[in-house]
Amino acid sequence: MNKIAKELWDWVATFAVVIIIVLIVRTFFFANYMVHGESMMPTIESGERMIINKIGYEISEPDRNDLVVFNATEESDYIKRVIGIPGDEVRYEDDTLYINDEAVEEPFLEDAYNGEITEDFTLEEVTSEPVVPEDHLFVLGDNRNNSQDSRNIGFVSYDDVVGKASLRYWPLSEFTFME
Repeated sequence: MNKIAKELWDWVATFAVVIIIVLIVRTFFFANYMVHGESMMPTIESGERMIINKIGYEISEPDRNDLVVFNATEESDYIKRVIGIPGDEVRYEDDTLYINDEAVEEPFLEDAYNGEITEDFTLEEVTSEPVVPEDHLFVLGDNRNNSQDSRNIGFVSYDDVVGKASLRYWPLSEFTFME
């Protein structure tokens, strides 16, 4: 092999290894996600881009208040906040979230929505179940008056969860590691 052919082969082999590594990382560890819609405002705006951590959700169960991406329909994924985990009894009364009969603060909600942020409901009223079933989540958007969430679509199965939002990287002015 002459020197030019060897150099070309080295570049092709390096490029192939990089492509394989990127595919493995995107398939099993992290994914890029672009937010569509206003259901998570003011926490996340439409058009923002995020990195989703896939590996953590294969190992452990989601935690309350995590922002998760899940397969909502065959065509689209949603990003929502985990409110109820398995065994939780969830209700809203007078704009206060109660989990297992204890009031829970939601500092990520803003009063900028002119009055009532979340309509009163009980878990049983919206899902026909008294508690969140095993291997399922109850999720809500932060923009409660403009969100397709568990009040409409029901519980989210662990199997449908793609991962947890870990990093907002676009726009650069909003670069943030998510909680």
